[in-house]
Amino acid sequence: MLKNRSKLMFVLVIFVGALVGAVLGELVGLVLPDGVVKDFFLRSVSFGFSPTTINLVLLTFTFGATIKLNIIGVIGIVLASYVFRWYM
Repeated sequence: MLKNRSKLMFVLVIFVGALVGAVLGELVGLVLPDGVVKDFFLRSVSFGFSPTTINLVLLTFTFGATIKLNIIGVIGIVLASYVFRWYM
């Protein structure tokens, strides 16, 4: 039970780190002037699958997920992982 809890906590920490990194990346994009540095920090890779709809007459389900990751998001994940290791 404890191992499952720490795995779930690790996934949550990684998700929060990516989320904080994405927010910081957007803020950096607002602050920096146009140029190479701004392009470096805002260049991102998106992967996932597009929304798919399943219609069952009574219910309709839509599934889809896309992850957009930039360099500051990676830094946020690394920092969150470090904090997780420090507290565990």
